[in-house]
Amino acid sequence: MIKCFKIFAFLLAGTFLLSSCDADIPVATLKVKYQKSNSEFIDIDGMPVHTIVEGKLDDSLPIVFIHGTSASLHTWDTLSSLLKTNKKIIRFDLPAFGLTGPNRLNQYNFNFYNQFLDEFLSKLNVTKCIVAGNSLGGSIAWNYAIASPDKVKQLILLDASGYPKKDEKGSLGFKLAAIPVLNQALKHISPISLIRKSLEDAFYNKALVTEKMVQQYHDMLLREGNRAAVLELFQHPMKADATKIKTITQPTLIIWGKQDQLISYTNASLFKQDIQDSRVLVLDKVGHIPMEEAPNQVATAILEFIK
Repeated sequence: MIKCFKIFAFLLAGTFLLSSCDADIPVATLKVKYQKSNSEFIDIDGMPVHTIVEGKLDDSLPIVFIHGTSASLHTWDTLSSLLKTNKKIIRFDLPAFGLTGPNRLNQYNFNFYNQFLDEFLSKLNVTKCIVAGNSLGGSIAWNYAIASPDKVKQLILLDASGYPKKDEKGSLGFKLAAIPVLNQALKHISPISLIRKSLEDAFYNKALVTEKMVQQYHDMLLREGNRAAVLELFQHPMKADATKIKTITQPTLIIWGKQDQLISYTNASLFKQDIQDSRVLVLDKVGHIPMEEAPNQVATAILEFIK
């Protein structure tokens, strides 16, 4: 009788876990919901890279925006709308995220992203550009500026990663991925509450974290292959060589939210110290994603910097 009860309890628990699993969402379904009328998919080594090219299309020096972990090209919506009357804007979903999804090997490092950017920009006939990146996208941006100095004229870093972390709160995803039992469960179970908490940690103004935003981030995570890709990045984080930052030669604008809990604004001073031709803008009452919390101030700073 006891044995039967244990079997029943085991089956009940299994049923509960299965019912708690979040199914992958087909790309076709997500396209209907999130693909913009002016976006397209550009094939790069078998990956359909979700891309928007907008603004002054005859501009020979476009701004290329690179988003951070678990974000997508949507994070640049407001900033792009403020800049596109003056500049050509290129934004896209990085491999591993958004509608683009994982690469063929599901392996990610700076060499891969450098090669990807070379191929991507060549496909768009871009020979020289201004590269701007937030968070992980910031470290991808400055690594690319070092790897391809002939293609990057100016660099814009928004709360960029690069230096070893000290007392920062850090990403919830990285913390969970460090727990062996949980990191495998995360391939199948992706509570929307964790997405909400991660976004609230990233914003100073929590009111900006709407249910629509949370749902979009959650849906993008459930895109076929994205959870495995994000977990790969969490389990094997891309470690930047901070000693290389001193070799950056491009004029650089460093923008930081003073209330960033994920990467402290003190990192802005480190970048300023290591990049000879650089300037810093620290924004008060702004968190980890300044282009969403203070788009007007960021746009003004960028236009002043690139003129």
